[in-house]
Amino acid sequence: MPTYTPPIKDMQFILHDVLHVSGMEVPGYEELDRDFTAAVLEEAGKIASDVLAPLNVVGDRQGCRLENGVVRTPDGFKDAFDTLREGGWTALDCDPEYGGQGLPYLVSTAVGEMFSSANMAFNMYPGLTHGAYNTIHAHGSDAQKRTYLPKMVTCEWGGTMNLTEPHCGTDLGLIRTKAVPAEDGSYRISGQKIWISAGEHDMCENIIHLVLAKLPDAPEGTKGISLFIVPKFLVNEDGSLGARNALSCGGLEEKMGIHGNATCVMNYDGATGYLVGEPNKGMRAMFTMMNEARLGVGLQGYAQGEVAYQNALGFALDRLQGRDVTGTKAPDKPADPIIVHPDVRRNLMDQKAFVEGARAFTFWGASLLDAGHRAGDAQAEQMVSLMTPVIKGFLTDKGFETTVLAQQTLGGSGFTREWGLEQFVRDARITMIYEGTNGIQALDLVGRKLAQNGGKAIMAFFEMIKGYIKDTAGQDADFDAQFLEPLKAASKDLQAAGMYFMQNGMKNPNNALSGSYDFMHLFGHVCLGLMWARMARAAKAALAAGTTDTAFHETKVATGRHYMTRHLPLTRTHLARIEAGGDTVMALAPDQFASAAG
Repeated sequence: MPTYTPPIKDMQFILHDVLHVSGMEVPGYEELDRDFTAAVLEEAGKIASDVLAPLNVVGDRQGCRLENGVVRTPDGFKDAFDTLREGGWTALDCDPEYGGQGLPYLVSTAVGEMFSSANMAFNMYPGLTHGAYNTIHAHGSDAQKRTYLPKMVTCEWGGTMNLTEPHCGTDLGLIRTKAVPAEDGSYRISGQKIWISAGEHDMCENIIHLVLAKLPDAPEGTKGISLFIVPKFLVNEDGSLGARNALSCGGLEEKMGIHGNATCVMNYDGATGYLVGEPNKGMRAMFTMMNEARLGVGLQGYAQGEVAYQNALGFALDRLQGRDVTGTKAPDKPADPIIVHPDVRRNLMDQKAFVEGARAFTFWGASLLDAGHRAGDAQAEQMVSLMTPVIKGFLTDKGFETTVLAQQTLGGSGFTREWGLEQFVRDARITMIYEGTNGIQALDLVGRKLAQNGGKAIMAFFEMIKGYIKDTAGQDADFDAQFLEPLKAASKDLQAAGMYFMQNGMKNPNNALSGSYDFMHLFGHVCLGLMWARMARAAKAALAAGTTDTAFHETKVATGRHYMTRHLPLTRTHLARIEAGGDTVMALAPDQFASAAG
């Protein structure tokens, strides 16, 4: 049975020694001192390890089942959901006007990591509700906010997003779901949506669906999409539940992973819906939910990597196999633990370096989101918009890769259900697909985000890297050689890739789009390189100041060196592939792909 230990010490290090959150000029951050964040993280960690983690295997093996139109969640899920709800964990960063605690998104992010590591499938239920809450909060009318948000904040009512249809996913301009105006000002929603996470379940008394649909006179394509609130049960004027709406769960998807989360086919048969925002402006409203969801999925990616790494490490410390080539380490035992072997060390170091770098990157991204929303920092808003496809795409690709590495650490045991590593691999795999596949994230990054606002965000990123190197250079020769010089080289690779797109992408878009995936990874490596430089500097400062936790800070520096030496140089490979252009990618005609089959 796998276990999970919340990485609170590392989270505290990032929050206070790297980001210095309590000193940031963001409203609400002044309250985030060490004692406060420690108290929140420790309590959340207990729920993660004691309540959610034991249910992870239960959810995987039992799955959800559809009975007479009602989805039954796995044993223990409802009680756990009640625990989160009663403890206010679903309301951390929600608006106090609607019953929320008003804490920064950064706090919710740190808590969300622990909950996702402990039980990713379970945490999707409150996570999707939070996204729907955000969308209504940003775009709904005052009346809609009063009606729906208080009970969504407490998760008495759940929430979903309904985009995909059987014939279209990414190309939402093709949707067929219709919204016909009714005499009372509402709309009748008809159509089918698929892959709707948490679309139906037994843990909430109502579920508030956000549904994309087209009005009768809507323009073609995405310019003709509107967004509607379609509740499972209609809500009376006094807030009580009324009649069951004309919608239903038509089936559950049989999936590779996240079995504990209900992935539903949703049928809308003239269901009553209420327009959110303006007609034909639904995509803009839905992106509020989608952007948060993409950041959350990036978090899921490395969170699965974290719990997989913990269990791989435990196995490597205990499993006896072979002897250390430099001399026996456990003479009293029949063999040495496998952690003595260089290849196992490489495997574990790769996992550790990624997970800790990804955590710092995600926390930084959350702080930028807070700066944009709470402090009106337009530059931070632009920066996190640029980073969103990188956080989602790079961290889920590498997060899945990390779970595979962890599985490999166990050898044959990793392939069995008994040890639980195979579940982490299966669960992590979906993060690369939903909320926009990683290929789509890469296209969004290169095709849209780079040029947004005249390229101000990417230029600000380069200036930030340049400024950081300038401000920190010359104080520690080892730090300069081990961290700043590799970061400078990687940043130059990123700039060269951007220059290639500018020079070659316009005349032949395939040259840019063929290299978009490599660019996303190149960008991700530079971001983690920056995070590791910042973490190593903070750790060195603690060591110089006479830290009482020497081992932690020395380990942090050593892990950072591993990333800078063994991973950051991959930017050169990605640049070479980008500069190769699109000729080989596009060389074959469609019918030539099958030519070897005879």
